[in-house]
Amino acid sequence: MHSKKQTSVKYYVGIDVGSASVRAALVDEFGTVVAHAEQPIQIWEPQPDHYEQSSADIWAACCTVTKKVVCGIDASRIRGVGFDATCSLVVVDKQFQPLAVNSEGQNYRNVIMWMDHRAVSQVDRINATKHRVLSYVGGVMSVEMQPPKLLWIKENLQESCWEKAGYFFDLPDFLSWKATGVTARSLCTLVCKWTYTSDGGWDDSFWNIIGLEDLVKDKYKKIGNHVLSPGESVGKGLTPEAAKDLGLPEGIAVAASLIDAHAGGLGVIGADVKGHNLPCENQPITSRVAMICGTSSCHMGVSETPIFVPGVWGPYFSAMVPGLWLNEGGQSATGKLIEHVVRGHVAFPELQSKAAARAQSIYTYLNSHLDLIKKSLPVGFLTVDLHVWPDFHGNRSPLTDLTLKGMVVGLTLSRGLDELALIYLATIQAIALGTRHILETMQAAGHHLNTLFLCGGLSKNPLFVQMHADITGKPVVLSKEVESVLVGAAILGACASGDFASIQEAMAKMGKIGRVVQPNHEHKRFYDKKYEVFLKLVEHQREYRAIMKGF
Repeated sequence: MHSKKQTSVKYYVGIDVGSASVRAALVDEFGTVVAHAEQPIQIWEPQPDHYEQSSADIWAACCTVTKKVVCGIDASRIRGVGFDATCSLVVVDKQFQPLAVNSEGQNYRNVIMWMDHRAVSQVDRINATKHRVLSYVGGVMSVEMQPPKLLWIKENLQESCWEKAGYFFDLPDFLSWKATGVTARSLCTLVCKWTYTSDGGWDDSFWNIIGLEDLVKDKYKKIGNHVLSPGESVGKGLTPEAAKDLGLPEGIAVAASLIDAHAGGLGVIGADVKGHNLPCENQPITSRVAMICGTSSCHMGVSETPIFVPGVWGPYFSAMVPGLWLNEGGQSATGKLIEHVVRGHVAFPELQSKAAARAQSIYTYLNSHLDLIKKSLPVGFLTVDLHVWPDFHGNRSPLTDLTLKGMVVGLTLSRGLDELALIYLATIQAIALGTRHILETMQAAGHHLNTLFLCGGLSKNPLFVQMHADITGKPVVLSKEVESVLVGAAILGACASGDFASIQEAMAKMGKIGRVVQPNHEHKRFYDKKYEVFLKLVEHQREYRAIMKGF
């Protein structure tokens, strides 16, 4: 039996393009995910460190999942759509047709993924300029940002791609264009990944000095000269073609988009925490850090005034929460690292068969196996002689050194399931120790952070969550809706519809707390010692690399 209040509920669609899949959710005005769907998308790796996707494949997946989540819903109740996506680079020609970002000339592969590291030489030259815009990315630009990728295209694909290109989009902006036909860009993408500043806009001298003066000459038409704040309504809403593709009503509001991690931050960081006995209660939102943990991890902290943190991206004004400055730490491989370590172990087939026999995920099985072998010890203490440095894909924050490699200290000749479980545990601990390293760097620069808000796929793993609480010494808040990134995207759509006066109002109403995980302070001394070892590992790596320099 439906009450009058229930039948008048408003809905919003959040669409999230991750690294390996596209997801959509139908979210109501109270932040409840009513329906959810997921579709895989293709990744090509034509050579090491080159990762490519197809914008056509991505849009088709967006359409498939959206149609699924709105099936059977009264279309008049759907008020707005919000997109978020990875900060991948989409290239199209002057007629908006895909252009190849590869030497094979395969035009459908027109997306250079965020995690692509082909532009190492280009980013080194950009950083050597020491241009003033670099102070807004922690002093050192990442190879994962867009200027080095653009420079790589110009230097390697001049005739086939650079000269034919009509538009270079960040993937979140490509999606809002596809939905509305408007080439406006989000302040979030341009500020965080392209060196745009919210007060001064584009800096001509930067693009000139790095060799991309062509972009200045056409007044930045190719990379964006119409900029909107996240959540602002784009154009006249859904075009007839996009509405048909997505299975939504023509003209409904489409929001200026966000990068996926920022949408996750939006979905969790503003939640009402009253009654949970948390240190951030009755404190400003600046006491919170949102951690979005999936394939990679991002650490989002906001401040009322700009804080420059060495090795941490930002400060970016209004890039996530309007009116506040954002700093963004990150780890380039977290979920991907755990998967790499577990699946690459010789005992993985045994793990797979035993987990399948119990109808469990491999990670649920590993967690229970650790409980079996810990005996009287706390589970985390099992790694007293096993230590991991987690930078298998370089260090994004706070060392900003993409040449760093992963390390494991404490291996034996044992090859069984026990050893697989231990290296899995040590890898999770290493990721949490990396988070501690980032948070301590942010706090040393002036942030005051006392509570972690986690979302993303890894936040579903109780061991990952507990290790982050114990190792950072801070309580971890998990949102009521596991799909916080999708809630964040839906919040954008809610703002674009005009149903909320501000993003802050929508965050407070639609972001809900689920569970709080407290740190075990009795384990503090052990993890302080693990952290000492952690920092020693990178010292040793730098020492042996210095010895071997020249070979």
